[in-house]
Amino acid sequence: MSPAAGVHALLLPDQRPGKAEKRASVSGAVFNVSTSIIGAGIMSIPATLKVIGVIPAFLLILIIAWLAEISVGILLRYTHSGDSTTYAGVMGESFGRVGSIAVQICVLITNLGCLIVYLIIIGDVLSGNKPEGSVHLGVLQEWFGIHWWNSRVFALLFIVVFVMLPLVLYRRVESLRYSSAVAVLLAVVFVGICSAMAISALLNGKTKTPKLLPELDNHTSFFDLFTAVPVIVTAFTFHFNVHPIGCELEKPSDMIKATRISMVLCAIIYFSVGLFGYLLFGDLIMADILVNFDQSSSSSALGSLLNDIVRLSYAFHLMLVFPLINFSLRANIDELLFSKKKHSLEKDTNRFVYLTIVLLAFSYLAAITIPDIWYFFQFLGSTSAVCLGFIFPGAIVLRDVHGISRTGDRIIALIMIILAIVTSTVAISTNIFGFVSNK
Repeated sequence: MSPAAGVHALLLPDQRPGKAEKRASVSGAVFNVSTSIIGAGIMSIPATLKVIGVIPAFLLILIIAWLAEISVGILLRYTHSGDSTTYAGVMGESFGRVGSIAVQICVLITNLGCLIVYLIIIGDVLSGNKPEGSVHLGVLQEWFGIHWWNSRVFALLFIVVFVMLPLVLYRRVESLRYSSAVAVLLAVVFVGICSAMAISALLNGKTKTPKLLPELDNHTSFFDLFTAVPVIVTAFTFHFNVHPIGCELEKPSDMIKATRISMVLCAIIYFSVGLFGYLLFGDLIMADILVNFDQSSSSSALGSLLNDIVRLSYAFHLMLVFPLINFSLRANIDELLFSKKKHSLEKDTNRFVYLTIVLLAFSYLAAITIPDIWYFFQFLGSTSAVCLGFIFPGAIVLRDVHGISRTGDRIIALIMIILAIVTSTVAISTNIFGFVSNK
């Protein structure tokens, strides 16, 4: 097998027409795409409304969703115009081995970072945390008291072994469609409870009028407004799963349809949780809205129950998102390290299980060792996620090795690249300045 063969290897068994393997459904693809999109990013959306205001946030969500759909369309067009069936392969056709490695490294950084963050969040929900000296009890600690068995180490170990492991051992994305459907339902439950609590607070006069436009003062500068862009970019980045999901569908148009439906659904969920979360907590909203839903935020038994349901629903949601993010991470690492292997990943059981166990164990150890990597997570949206979502697809259009781009495509590609670079540079600089200033 040539060195380039790994670039063109399918992430899944060959699902081309004529094979006996059952084709994936559009509805299953919608659930898998939506679950890939709605991860931990949803929790930071309300905080962006506090920074930039309701109207700019609404417009920004629409614009990012529209650009994300365009970039997915670009990847699919160039995939079906060439010989590659992976994101890294498409970049490899345009920019050679350097291009494919760039994609694989960005997927490694983005997905592995997300998996660790997901486990940290799940640990916070179940076993609590102590940010800056303040104690936030987890749901298990509130219900049963503080014991060794509901500590972060043991609670996460139980989740990893009995929930994560069975799901990450699936070798087809379509097999995760039911867990993805439940994940989307849990996200809707999360939004529904937030909206009900916000409407109740609004009727009782306990909410403040949200800012429709940004207010620049001593606490918010013009450059701080750019930090909202990477948050929403990260929230709409699922490009690493475009090929695994799309390869199992019968027609390329099915993936376009699934993407459009998912974009509309996710935009509605994002703006709803952002608006109602902001109405509920106002300027006290935290960067992670789940922190606002601890026991101390409610004075009634019903309020405490709703807070626990909100936190648990999202923790279970992240448990079901985990296998989808792990799926493309495992495939890209295999493509990067074992491209010369004779057998593909799904046919090599030993390699498949080995990679799965190593990634799961590493994510678990990192989650219980690193107390807080939120700054790292913020930088994901400004670096690797921006590259995967906009810079790489735009570069593929401008390179145009298949001669299929139109003038309009090149203009949009150039706009995507410029916006991504400018906003990311400003956001990174602002975050670094803020981090240094707080030291």
